[in-house]
Amino acid sequence: MAEKRNIILFGVLIILSVSYWSGAAVLIGDKPLQISVLEDEQAELNENLISAQILASQLDRVFTLFQENLALSQMDSLAEDASLPFLKNLTDMMDELDIELLNIKPKERVRVGEYFKSPYNLTLKCTYEEFGKFLSEIERSPRLISIDEYEVKNGIERIRSNASENDLMYQEFVVNLATITLVKSKSKVSA
Repeated sequence: MAEKRNIILFGVLIILSVSYWSGAAVLIGDKPLQISVLEDEQAELNENLISAQILASQLDRVFTLFQENLALSQMDSLAEDASLPFLKNLTDMMDELDIELLNIKPKERVRVGEYFKSPYNLTLKCTYEEFGKFLSEIERSPRLISIDEYEVKNGIERIRSNASENDLMYQEFVVNLATITLVKSKSKVSA
């Protein structure tokens, strides 16, 4: 009897095992393999999406750069000798940084190859720290600006004429800078 029972249990075990594996093969099949392939594909597509988002944000910066610095013709307001939007932006920046603007002299624009330089001569009164912040803001500006030179006027005569230490904190800076404006070319470039 025990032998018959063991044969029946062994037969049932084989029938259940065969039915399980055949059911798994029919119902599930190679779906786990497909899922792992799709997961790999999704990871690759996510990486591509992230790359595209990074490129899109950088292209926005490039668009802003062109928008702020590309004149459609030589008569465009960006290519003028003294650009009012730039001067307003510059004075707003100085007000925000508590820099005293003593003098500003726009000079005649100069054509350099495919672009124009509009030079300005600024005289500022501020601390070294404020001047550093000013240079950082100039660098961060969407407008292309080159700082040709700057001079700190802190000669010995200044020390003799000022008695207060607080007055000595503020220096006079003369800055020669220029905005750079690209002019759109009339000729088409063939690819």
